[in-house]
Amino acid sequence: MPGVEIVKVKETDDGMRLNRWFLKYYPGLSLGRLQKLLRTKQIKVDGKKAEASFKLVAGQEVRVPPLQEEKSALPEKAALSARDADFIRSLVIYEDKNIIILNKPAGIAVQGGTNTDRHIDGMLSALKSAGEETPKLVHRIDKETSGILVLARDRKNAELLTKAFRERDLHKTYLALVRGCPPRAEGEINAPLLKTGEKSVVSRDGKKALTRYRVLDSAGKKFALLEACPLTGRTHQIRAHLEHIGCPIIGDGKYFGGTRERFSQLSNKLYLHAYKIDLSEIYNKIPEARAALPEHFKQAFDYLGIKFKE
Repeated sequence: MPGVEIVKVKETDDGMRLNRWFLKYYPGLSLGRLQKLLRTKQIKVDGKKAEASFKLVAGQEVRVPPLQEEKSALPEKAALSARDADFIRSLVIYEDKNIIILNKPAGIAVQGGTNTDRHIDGMLSALKSAGEETPKLVHRIDKETSGILVLARDRKNAELLTKAFRERDLHKTYLALVRGCPPRAEGEINAPLLKTGEKSVVSRDGKKALTRYRVLDSAGKKFALLEACPLTGRTHQIRAHLEHIGCPIIGDGKYFGGTRERFSQLSNKLYLHAYKIDLSEIYNKIPEARAALPEHFKQAFDYLGIKFKE
């Protein structure tokens, strides 16, 4: 067929996901268009249908249909502003030859999407050293969640970290300020979650989801500060689980028992913070990393009389 390319996978791309391979070599191709081409079998690997997550092997042949339209439609990439470069550098709380750890503020997305032009992923070039790869995302946290975000320095470490996050080898701890107080000081929430649209709901048809929690302090029975550790990795797991036990997170517009409450003396931000992560399973010389609390947490603690020592 005219315009069809058969491209052999290079040694340097061995192990790369198919969608990332297209992002690298055909940056004008949108994700939606890529998914359609895969679904209609216009893109194949070694003559067979492949999913976006398919991991390529050096020497394999990728069938690429005509993509001239996507290439010509690619707008010129805007240079990163000095303001954004300074901003992303200010978020770094730890870095070495393998990883970079950021303390992401609430309100900025990790990746771009519909009506989202400014995001962490678009600023990572400012963290690149001369002669090195641009740091890579290996996991995500919600736009309104603040705290720890781990980046890989290169593709080798990205693969290592992605696997560790997927297999739950990295232990993350979140802080959540909730309405109400659990009847038990600590426990486990074992409730399967089903993804429906933009939410996850507790359902017998869902996937196994387990969250461990501990009450750190409370303001009577009206508010409590919880430590939450997700033992599985479902979408919005902590938010959905805390709503499920009757303790929704303050400032959560999606998981608040139907109607979001606003408290006049508290910020209108989400009170969920990725506080610390233990990387010792894969980098045994790296200490536990902690992300300082955002101001809206500190102000709420002062107002409610909740005690927490960072």
